[in-house]
Amino acid sequence: MSASTAPTAGPTAAQTAPAPTAGPTAAQTAPAPASPSSSRPAPAFRGRIGRDARSGHYAVPRRYRLYLSTACPSGLRLAVAHSLLGLDDVCPATFLPAVPDGPDGGHSALRPLYEASAHRYTGPALAPVLGDDWLGRIVSTHAPDILRDLDRWFGPGRPALYPEDALKDIEAVERLCAQGVDEAAQRAGAAGADPAEREAALTELRAALGELEHRLSGGGHLLGGRLTAADIAVWVSLVQLDTVHSHHLDAAAVQRIADHPRLWAHARRLTAHPAFGGHLDLDGIARRHRARCRGLEAAGAAVRILDWEAYASHQVDDR
Repeated sequence: MSASTAPTAGPTAAQTAPAPTAGPTAAQTAPAPASPSSSRPAPAFRGRIGRDARSGHYAVPRRYRLYLSTACPSGLRLAVAHSLLGLDDVCPATFLPAVPDGPDGGHSALRPLYEASAHRYTGPALAPVLGDDWLGRIVSTHAPDILRDLDRWFGPGRPALYPEDALKDIEAVERLCAQGVDEAAQRAGAAGADPAEREAALTELRAALGELEHRLSGGGHLLGGRLTAADIAVWVSLVQLDTVHSHHLDAAAVQRIADHPRLWAHARRLTAHPAFGGHLDLDGIARRHRARCRGLEAAGAAVRILDWEAYASHQVDDR
């Protein structure tokens, strides 16, 4: 496949992996058991990019290709990092439709790659994927590993998204986003859930947002004065919170979530950065949500915390 350009943003309104090692882990050709607390399927492949030829997938320009959809949170996160690292020529990206077109919920364009990578693969061909163009096979479908490997092996000369002295803090923020924001928001808006459970999840969500708000008191980004992978994780979680999860919350809950001014101001600033706002396909996110969602729409659907489209149009490089 040839690389395509980034999708044009449509109409808009606002898992933590271990640090990479020198060599790759063995690729998994069958999905591992999914976490009970997560609705995301387990990654089918967990190969890693390494240092030299002995590592199998060693780092060399234009050997690898990203396949992703920016309507998917993991794909959006990778797209932002890919742009921040300036990898268009080093590791091209192919952008896929917002809604997978395969009958099993996967992308038909990725089916040949999956079948070439695992004998008699029967699962859905999901994105994101890091593919090896030399071998015609998949390296990894695990977004956190992919992001770390791109930063480690193809980001020299640019500010690191995972600086060594901040790894623990970045991973803490990523966990907080995955569990305290994303998963708590899903539970708070789950159809048929006990009201007490929904309120407990909303309390957990607000506590996570409060912790992120506190982290922003020390500088312009989550970890002070530099932009890191922590900012990417938080921004993607806030996009999902305001454009997807809010649809299943009542208006009062959305107002309580909005009561974190530093956090949402940070989201506005990042959206004006071309690496962030340039990949924000809110129309695609809405179509993906409609295609996947089985929950009931609530009053929060009418409340929008940020006018994402307006801030995405203010393309300012604010690192």
